[in-house]
Amino acid sequence: MTGRVEERVKAGFVVGGCPDQAARLERLPIDSLWAGGHIASRNPSTEAMITLARLSAVTERVRLGTAVLPLPLYPPAVIAKQVADLDRATGGRLTLGVGIGGEYPQEFRACRVPRRERGRRADEAIPLLRRLWTAQWISHDGPFYPMTDVRIHPAPVQPGGPPIIVAGRKERAMRRAALVGDGWMPYLYSPRRYAAAARTIRACADEVGRDLSGFEWCAFVFVNIDRDGTRARQEAARTIGGTYNQDLNDMIDSVAAAGTPEEVTRRLQEFVAAGARHFIFLPVPGAGAADAVVRTLVDEILPALL
Repeated sequence: MTGRVEERVKAGFVVGGCPDQAARLERLPIDSLWAGGHIASRNPSTEAMITLARLSAVTERVRLGTAVLPLPLYPPAVIAKQVADLDRATGGRLTLGVGIGGEYPQEFRACRVPRRERGRRADEAIPLLRRLWTAQWISHDGPFYPMTDVRIHPAPVQPGGPPIIVAGRKERAMRRAALVGDGWMPYLYSPRRYAAAARTIRACADEVGRDLSGFEWCAFVFVNIDRDGTRARQEAARTIGGTYNQDLNDMIDSVAAAGTPEEVTRRLQEFVAAGARHFIFLPVPGAGAADAVVRTLVDEILPALL
């Protein structure tokens, strides 16, 4: 993607497939809504592309994206077609956030994709998606997705196709973002780690002479807010820990923004100082109310960042 970097900080939320929830959130002063999902996760979940389609049907203004699609589990031609259709249906409002997964080995067994190949598959699939979005006849001789004389059309509304934001946590993902991505979206990160990743991405891009103008610096942030900061951290640790089957109590301050409104504001300001420009929030209130977390973010915290 090209163009001048927008310095304004943007914010969005991860949502399920509930139409009423998406409609309520779109009326708030936010920029984006995001669909997560898995094929066969440890806990019940939606599927990312189906949820994205639901969001496209009930929104008119906000940008829509996947946060994230486990790309190696899907044939690139199918994703290219689905995304092109949805981009046209939404007037060019789509962003494709992709990761390689791996935390749920059963997904790879179910889809008959060797888990050890997931990074190489993503590296091949991302440039291939962009070629497929040209709506021209293409042939491709890669090791995982060879195809001959294939044309997927009509093309997406966005020239070159929607931005592809690379998610991850490790250096291989940073390099993937620097070389073939249109943005970076880490999760379970502290602001210090975000700043270090940004330096790594810029260094990788410099190695190949790539200009990162227009690159989107996203941050996927688990968030919980409570006037009782200790309770906010405990509920966030319990909720996130249940998802990843880990005890996160001792490291919750390194993997989430949880605490009082003042504490969360300071943490998010640290992310902005580290280079983040588009927050993707997932409320993790535990026994609390997600709507209350959203309202506090929108009413009290985001005005200090945007």
